[in-house]
Amino acid sequence: MNRPLDAVLFDLDDTLHDDTLAYQSAAEEVAHEVAAEHGVDALALKAAYIAAAEGFWKRLSLEAMQIKLAAIRAQLWKAALEDVGLADEALARRSAQRYHDYRKKYYTVFPGVVDLLASLRARGRKLGIVTNGLSETHREKIALLRIGEYFDALFIADEVGMIKPDPLLFAHACTTLGSAPSRSAMVGDRYDRDIRGAAAAGLYTVYLRVRDEALPDGGPPPDATCTSIEEVASLLLGNPSRPEGVW
Repeated sequence: MNRPLDAVLFDLDDTLHDDTLAYQSAAEEVAHEVAAEHGVDALALKAAYIAAAEGFWKRLSLEAMQIKLAAIRAQLWKAALEDVGLADEALARRSAQRYHDYRKKYYTVFPGVVDLLASLRARGRKLGIVTNGLSETHREKIALLRIGEYFDALFIADEVGMIKPDPLLFAHACTTLGSAPSRSAMVGDRYDRDIRGAAAAGLYTVYLRVRDEALPDGGPPPDATCTSIEEVASLLLGNPSRPEGVW
């Protein structure tokens, strides 16, 4: 890439680690436990929880961030349990706690993440995480992933009071890191949350396309599209054998 960079921002979930694997695996474990105890369809319960959780995060609002995540997860499990014919609030609370505990064993960064972060820091880049997660779990997650030391600042939705794709969030992150948007990049796996907002704020956008998703009509194209952290590293650290924006 030709643009000089002083700072690089990263999304967390499904960008630096496989959060989809973690939450779906944890949901499956809980579902099988409930199925063994109550005779329901485990796969139907897992699917109901995933649908409820994905719906919540898609509709995330500043108001919702005022509720403790443990309570939110209990509500999501309550809805999923009711979907398979179980109306049991105590079971919902227990399922939410077990889900939280099970997720932790699946936390692992994508291959190449630590090397990329270390190399960017060695070159003097300021680094930040910009996530729509909640500090109640995401600070713990970052600690378990053992990547906190590489970042100069964390921009977690409920702490900063802003949600991606708000361009002000990306601009705030750049200012905090002592950089201008024109000298900053954003790396993320969600077009609407990461790329659209960062582009509106004037950052160089790197779309980590880990799912087979088509870009929406009329949206600003990312400056570069990659399919792995290795490709992101080649782009940000420099690889003259690959033309900019083509992967």
